[in-house]
Amino acid sequence: MGYFVTGGTGFIGRHVVEELLARRRGPIHVLVRETSLDRFGFLHRTRWKSSRRIMPVTGDLTEPLLGVPTSWMTKHGDDVGHFFHLAATYDMTTSSDRNEQLNIGGTREALRLAAAVTSSAFHHVSSVAVAGDYRGVFDETMFDQGQELPSAYHVSKFEAERIVRAEATVPWRVYRPAIVVGHSESGTMDKVDGPYYFFPLLKRLRDSLPQWAPLVGIDLGDTNVVPVDYVAKAMVYLAHQRGLDGRTFHLVHRDPQPTIEVVNTLATAAKAPRLAVPVRRRFVQSLPPSITPINLLTSLLRTPALQSALDQTLGRLGVPPEVLGHLSFPATFASRHTELALADSGLTCPDLDTYAAALWDYWEQHLDPTTANDAGLREALGGANVVITGASSGIGKATALKVAQAGGVPLLVARGREGLLETQAEIEALGGVAHVYPCDLADLEAIDRLTKRISAEHDPVDYIVNNAGRSIRRSLHLSADRFHDFERTMQVNYFGAIRLLMGLLPAMQRSGFGHVVNISSIGVQTNPPRFSAYVASKAALDAWSRVVSSELIGDGVTFTTIHMPLVNTPMIAPTKIYDAFPTITPAMAADLVMTALKNHPHEINTALGTAGEVAHALLPKTAFRILHRAYRVFPDSQAAPGDGTKAKVTSEQLLLARILKGVHW
Repeated sequence: MGYFVTGGTGFIGRHVVEELLARRRGPIHVLVRETSLDRFGFLHRTRWKSSRRIMPVTGDLTEPLLGVPTSWMTKHGDDVGHFFHLAATYDMTTSSDRNEQLNIGGTREALRLAAAVTSSAFHHVSSVAVAGDYRGVFDETMFDQGQELPSAYHVSKFEAERIVRAEATVPWRVYRPAIVVGHSESGTMDKVDGPYYFFPLLKRLRDSLPQWAPLVGIDLGDTNVVPVDYVAKAMVYLAHQRGLDGRTFHLVHRDPQPTIEVVNTLATAAKAPRLAVPVRRRFVQSLPPSITPINLLTSLLRTPALQSALDQTLGRLGVPPEVLGHLSFPATFASRHTELALADSGLTCPDLDTYAAALWDYWEQHLDPTTANDAGLREALGGANVVITGASSGIGKATALKVAQAGGVPLLVARGREGLLETQAEIEALGGVAHVYPCDLADLEAIDRLTKRISAEHDPVDYIVNNAGRSIRRSLHLSADRFHDFERTMQVNYFGAIRLLMGLLPAMQRSGFGHVVNISSIGVQTNPPRFSAYVASKAALDAWSRVVSSELIGDGVTFTTIHMPLVNTPMIAPTKIYDAFPTITPAMAADLVMTALKNHPHEINTALGTAGEVAHALLPKTAFRILHRAYRVFPDSQAAPGDGTKAKVTSEQLLLARILKGVHW
């Protein structure tokens, strides 16, 4: 039995296609607009591994029978058992005419096509928006309760579902997702929508205020967000269970989620200040509906004066004023029947706090418009070739994404080819260009071959970001029989780095321009215990760069050293106590790299790192006593337990980590 999927190149749709590809058999026909064939080809190549089971069908939602040729129906009609209709506009800001054309007209034509090819099941993706302004519990058996529909989007989703219920001539099932956000593991998201509109504001708060700054919020009621992978998996599972025709399924979180808690969970992931609500919810719930905060806000939004003010304030931050009136749901969405149908699947909607960090990290690396809108960065990096080592993950990957967003061409270097190809694919998905160069940076001869190849294929090389590194956290008394730790660390962090530079610097000198960014460590400034191998290797690169800077500045080649604080990357993952410590995200670290690429400062330091240097210069004995205390407080690293448990962190460890934020302990 095969499948026909509309909206298969869209956000939810491509995850449904992937789920069908992974767990079901049979051909998968994906409706694709002529203008989206390139996108289909990219997804087919990168996400769907060029599977022969997935085939494009050129058509359009606005055409009769979705524009599918009669010849195709004659040839493939018998292949279609399940018809998944996901294509629609999901944007609150879309006009009434466009909503009617795509969401309503598209659904009617999809039903006609499903009947024409004699599908055995029509799976319609609706939305909890059909509940409109209904107040109270809205369960899967409910539809038309006389509710108000406050926007063109709400009207279109309601009317589309009504058409399925009233006009379908094939068995149907309806799926109503709540607000769909990114993948719960990777954070993958296609566009800015829903809560993502507020991410730039959270970033500004993070960059402007300390995380502990008290901010006052108001209770805006409850919302409901679900990750796209749960929606896709649940939909595909439910579609294949017998005896569920004519049923509706709520793909929602089982419990109402207070809007303010959702905002605070995302703020924590962003390392931004949280909002405190001084007025108890019990008081808000006792108010007449017309004067609750969310309804007052909705009423005010209808006034032209406030709309104009919001356009000039929140609008400039990328938050459409239309979105503010839909921050919460008046209804609570029951999902008991859906949960019973999913009982044997093992699927449950995860809590937001388990994947909020993944959502934020993906947005900050892929969807944050700050880099693309920075005229200075675009001027510095537009068309420039930028060699980035360690580009398959962490800081290197985040930097590569941002370089591409600024118009640069990242030359991706790391040991593993697969990781580099993933980074390249993500850059290409955003419209950028990148080149992959696998190389083991501990192999000096391999580095020589690499530099010759890069110099031949990309002349000139404009920038080099020395990011690849190896870290070892081990006390000296445990290193007596492990001298190879020092050799290996020095091989990658120092010898590999300068071998790469020495191979590429001649081309920079010939062109009269080049800038090198070395990712060093705050440890070079603060000398934390247990990092003698790592800090020594970084210090060696720092010293080398300071010396050669004086030799090369006359050739137009300059250096920046970034003494990076603790970053939440795979390199620190084995040290489990770091899970509870303050860290910066890879994207925050990449922002420092972008500053270095644009402004070419000699060093970029944190206040704590500079304070560490001053303390060692003026009060060395006091500084070493503090460090010795930390040495006694923090244990040596142990292998991860492997059972999902977190390392126990004492209050003294946590206090030191927060006071000396960013230092590697």
